[in-house]
Amino acid sequence: MGWVQWDRRLRRPALLRTVSAVLVGLVVAALTWLVVGAPSSLDYAEIGVLVVAGLLGAGVFGIAVRWHGDRERARFAQLYGAAVGQLGDADPAVRIAGVHAMAGVADHFTARHRRQQCVDALCGYLRMPYDPAFGDNHLAARGETSDEAGTGVERIYKFRRNDAVVRRTIVEVIAARLRPAAETSWSGSDFTFDGAVFEAADFRHTVFGGRRTSFAGATFTGPTTFEHARFTGQQLTFRAASFDAQPVSFAHVRFGAKRADKSDPLASGTDFDGAAFAGSVSFADAEFLGPRTSFAGARWTGAETTFRAARFAATQSSFAEATFDGDRVVFTEAHLSGTRIVFAGTRFYATTVDFDKARVGAPARSRNRGTHLTDACAAEFHGAFTFTDTVFAGRRLDFGAGDFFGEISFVGAEFEAEECSFESPKAWVGVEFDWDDAPTAKPARVLPDPWPPTPDRK
Repeated sequence: MGWVQWDRRLRRPALLRTVSAVLVGLVVAALTWLVVGAPSSLDYAEIGVLVVAGLLGAGVFGIAVRWHGDRERARFAQLYGAAVGQLGDADPAVRIAGVHAMAGVADHFTARHRRQQCVDALCGYLRMPYDPAFGDNHLAARGETSDEAGTGVERIYKFRRNDAVVRRTIVEVIAARLRPAAETSWSGSDFTFDGAVFEAADFRHTVFGGRRTSFAGATFTGPTTFEHARFTGQQLTFRAASFDAQPVSFAHVRFGAKRADKSDPLASGTDFDGAAFAGSVSFADAEFLGPRTSFAGARWTGAETTFRAARFAATQSSFAEATFDGDRVVFTEAHLSGTRIVFAGTRFYATTVDFDKARVGAPARSRNRGTHLTDACAAEFHGAFTFTDTVFAGRRLDFGAGDFFGEISFVGAEFEAEECSFESPKAWVGVEFDWDDAPTAKPARVLPDPWPPTPDRK
């Protein structure tokens, strides 16, 4: 199958040239007919002359197209090769020149595959091994001596000197061409930053519109911002990415395309699975669209994590097995809708967690099937937790087998879901509801009966 597709790609330009040549031939023949004049009678000799003229015109046009294409390919290969050579130079100044040279090649050659080749080269540079501790070092190597079995062994480690400034230049060049004001936009390209190291990265107001954008396993050090960025492609992943103790902002970011990737629907969506945030992070006013949003297994340990007023509108949104630690976690006024919302096994260990005025789940409407399930089964709620004026909607809300231990207040919460279960908790300590003093006031849709829930001692 792969060879057939490749063969089709090879034949397509030739077919286009052939069709173009025939069309040009017909045009030339028509013009010749008009200039010479239409024959008064069926003169086969004159018709033959017209046909030959048309074919010659088509042939000349085809040769010109082929010559131009070969010339463009040769020119691209020359400029691209020169830029690659500069990127591999030992002198950081030459490497910086290579960054701009490669960007210039990408700007000049508008064919998508050629621009993508240049983008891949710059992304590939960022994926190469790099230690920020030695990024500003002007030396090209360092030595270490260790004692192994009583024998001193010296090892020499080589690295690209002053590489930090080169890498910052690459990020700046890419970000500049992803902003709406860019003279030449690269937003339609794919970006693969797997395992790359970013220092104080600034991607504000960028637009990643390629089919796939990947920061899988990337490391972010220093203050990092994606504020007001838009990821409109069908696949976005920050899987296993790590952010150090400096502030991180995804405020006002739009994540996700509205439609799934038909070629790989399971990979479509936004993926932060296993990501680790060691500092304060903001997803305030962020919007999550598409078929899937997942923070499964992610971990937040910074002073404050906020999803204030964030909107989760993907078909499925998941925080399964995620851990919220640190001083404060904020979901105030957040809106979580979609068919399925998952907090199963989520661990809320932060000192305070605020879900005030949030809306979890959407009721069914004529064109909207609503939220089938909000799954918080076996989640752990420790510390001070508030759900003041929180609305739980949809078909089913499941807090079953939860571990409630702390100061957890559902006072003022509205339970509009058709069924709300708090059955068989692992622990039930410090939990408050509006009807605690009058269990008969409990809505019938809230289980179990009788109230309060009895911890499962198994």
